[in-house]
Amino acid sequence: MGREPTKRKRGRKPKNPSAETLDNPSSTATTSTAALDDVFSVGNVELIDSPNATTSVDDYRPRGRPKKRPNPDKPQPLQRRALPRLLENGGEFVDVVVGEGDGLGARVVPAMDAVVKVFCVHTEPNFSLPWQRKRQYSSSSSGFVIAGRRILTNAHSVEHFTQVKLKKRGSDIKFLATVLAIGTECDIAMLTVNDDGFWEGVSPVEFGDLPALQDAVTVVGYPIGGDTISVTSGVVSRIEILSYVHGSTELLGLQIDAAINSGNSGGPAFNDKGNCVGIAFQSLKHEDVENIGYVIPTPVIMHFIQDYEKNGGYTGFPILGVEWQKMENPDLRMSMGMKPDQKGVRIRRIDPTAPESNVLQPSDIILSFDGIDIANDGTVPFRHGERIGFSYLVTQKYTGDNAAIKVLRNSEILNFDIDLATHKRLIPAHNKGRPPSYYIIGGFVFTTVSVPYLRSEYGKEYEFEAPVKLLDKLLHSMPQSPDEQLVVVSQVLVADINIGYEEIVNTQVLAFNGKPVKNLKSLATMVESCEDEFLKFDLDYQQIVVLRTKTAKEATLDILATHCIPSAMSDDLKS
Repeated sequence: MGREPTKRKRGRKPKNPSAETLDNPSSTATTSTAALDDVFSVGNVELIDSPNATTSVDDYRPRGRPKKRPNPDKPQPLQRRALPRLLENGGEFVDVVVGEGDGLGARVVPAMDAVVKVFCVHTEPNFSLPWQRKRQYSSSSSGFVIAGRRILTNAHSVEHFTQVKLKKRGSDIKFLATVLAIGTECDIAMLTVNDDGFWEGVSPVEFGDLPALQDAVTVVGYPIGGDTISVTSGVVSRIEILSYVHGSTELLGLQIDAAINSGNSGGPAFNDKGNCVGIAFQSLKHEDVENIGYVIPTPVIMHFIQDYEKNGGYTGFPILGVEWQKMENPDLRMSMGMKPDQKGVRIRRIDPTAPESNVLQPSDIILSFDGIDIANDGTVPFRHGERIGFSYLVTQKYTGDNAAIKVLRNSEILNFDIDLATHKRLIPAHNKGRPPSYYIIGGFVFTTVSVPYLRSEYGKEYEFEAPVKLLDKLLHSMPQSPDEQLVVVSQVLVADINIGYEEIVNTQVLAFNGKPVKNLKSLATMVESCEDEFLKFDLDYQQIVVLRTKTAKEATLDILATHCIPSAMSDDLKS
């Protein structure tokens, strides 16, 4: 029409849709999705190229008449623009989506440079031969850097450690680490590195709030299947009180559908804002389930950290030393004198070593804990539309804290203030890094029973293979005093003096010369100081063992030399 192709009227936008895409919703959505997919790929450490890589953000301005500035008092429709931005997050450059009103409207890449690989050399005690240790072995797991020049990982990752080393992402140097604290119950360990070079260029991870159901989570770590960092994603499937396998305790936990494999232990789980919401620590392996992993949530993590900072070490999670029964049956509630509007749980037994034993009684009805009412099924309100076991309230406390308990006793409401303490089991779940105790006389090896001991003697299926009486004490018995132990004859080292006793294995010792055996130290003291002619041991199943005192002590020296045993008793008994 006589008009030059390059000229156009002032103030009018071009009709070609490819010339400008910032305000096009369809192109924005495509760009945003592609950007997010590229951001969460493992190897993405470079800036995602834009169509015009040399153009800065300020150059993305539409030509023509400037648009009117929006009124801040008037709500504006949400418009999302996909812009190439340089965002420094843990040393990485990522592409983000900028949204109206929030500045950053998309997921942020987790600070993966804060995730480290943990190398540990373990030397486990030998419970069958308690005077020596097993052959050392190595393992690898994950960890991450937090504020204060500290690193968090799982407790089982550094259990029975001899040496711990850390390697940062993209580095070829392994740094020696120092173990500051090990939380057995919560399966968390805290490390540090004295070398200043380790902390160069590392930004600590920031913690987020407890996620909600269906919130997206990203698990980062170094699982089996490769040497480089791995990223798996999923959603929060369940939030409840979980059984922690390593600690044999029940604490708050998250169930996710992201894959957690061997080596992921200790790695962080990030939310869509790049904040850590948990630590990967175990998964469910069963033929009927798939992709069920478990994460230690931030309330448990912060309890561990604050406990360490408050007490200079790990003191543990307190527990209410009672066993309780649900009160869901209406006849049961009526017989206990409960009114229709009263709810609670009935106390079955009380741990004699717990502080609660001084004020609470069996058949008391616990109505509330710290002012929060307990339902008949033992749950309390958790969040909107959710309930959780009331033991969650107890584990939020610290050892030595005070708690208010309201109980119903003989149709009368009573209020008590109790001090909370950690739980003492007759058969402990862990030896907490200490070597097992033992005492040898006349070839009889006496030791104490613990869960690691049962696992060593009977394998992973010890709950089915161990003697019924030991399992009954493991599940139901309570200690009558804080220093009570379950002492057994572990084995008999064959010698002339113990002919006929060779088949005695893992049998409890009840008394010595008519005196009850309280613990292993008391047994060793009584035997060493015995001046009677005979040593008489009363065992379980109505068995007795009798040895001549002088002959047994003389034979012990020969037995120790034959089996290359350095001492007749462990070091802790000598003191």
